[in-house]
Amino acid sequence: MLYARRSIASPAFRAILTVAALLLAGSAALAQEEGGAGEIDWIAVAMGALGGLILFLYGVDLLAKALREGQDDRLKDWLRRGSSNRLAALGSGTAATVVLDSSSVTIILLIAIVDAGLMPFASAVPIILGSNIGTTISSQVFAWSIDAYAPLLMAAGLLWRVLIKGAAGKRWATILFGIGLVLFGLSVIGTAAEPLQDDPRILAWLRELENPFYGVLAGAAVTVVIQSSSAMMGIVIALASDGLVTLPAGIAIMLGAEIGTCADTLVATLGRSRAAVKAGVFHLLFNVASVIIGVLLIGQLTAFGEATATDTGQRIANTHVLFNLLGALAMLPFVGIAARLLDRAIPDRASAGSESAPPIGDEVAA
Repeated sequence: MLYARRSIASPAFRAILTVAALLLAGSAALAQEEGGAGEIDWIAVAMGALGGLILFLYGVDLLAKALREGQDDRLKDWLRRGSSNRLAALGSGTAATVVLDSSSVTIILLIAIVDAGLMPFASAVPIILGSNIGTTISSQVFAWSIDAYAPLLMAAGLLWRVLIKGAAGKRWATILFGIGLVLFGLSVIGTAAEPLQDDPRILAWLRELENPFYGVLAGAAVTVVIQSSSAMMGIVIALASDGLVTLPAGIAIMLGAEIGTCADTLVATLGRSRAAVKAGVFHLLFNVASVIIGVLLIGQLTAFGEATATDTGQRIANTHVLFNLLGALAMLPFVGIAARLLDRAIPDRASAGSESAPPIGDEVAA
């Protein structure tokens, strides 16, 4: 199975250690600057944010494993059958990403299919575009502000898991519990950040992220650390809903997350056939090109977000949908040209079909 050797100690634990160090170092510096007598208890803020992050990342990992358990072979067949034409491939990539709750996993499964010679690289391109659309669904869920009911979801999932005996029932109970844990973690992060809403230094620093360069850089860097663009979007939407992140800054961070999520798929192509490498390279090039256009049109994206909702978090989620949907649809007519250009840039080796590649179980990230 794809996750047979994968442990939460890999991306989640590294992310927790990194963010813990940053939170503790930052809180200590700010407390020292204020002489320890400021109105904000920086240690309490850091501990609350860290606790929420731990719950959130663990929930993401738990939910991802439950969603994918035993589904890999069926999803591979689904992706292969859905590659018959561009629109079908776009739809199958979108649907697979919704089911898996991760565009990275969808593309890594796709890389395995292409690497095995079961699908030509050109047929995989529309599926990659579809995965970018599918990943926006989780942003909408985060923006619906249903975190107040998270304890009910957790309790129902836990009770269901205790009472049910079948493996399928336990898996669905774990999915329900994982959704509740993800939402509860976001709620804890938001509550911990509330004291920062009136701190002028924090607000000034966060407003600097309205500069698209800084926002994109921050979004890409944090997404690489936590290895999940969905998780990055969840955190940004939670902070935006609390008034800590402005709409332009949130959109810039969203654009950065689109680049950061390519790290996993690039790692998955190491040691694989040229066709598999082309799939990872296309994902990177398309996302980078889309982000460049998004930065140039950030004013229009901001205006769209403002016109669609009143809550900043919901505005960011809506803009995320528009950006990825328009990008995929605009690229769809040119997938053949893109495939031919990459075929010339990265030509197949004659022996590529006979090369054996190592398993990719450890390369998948939530």
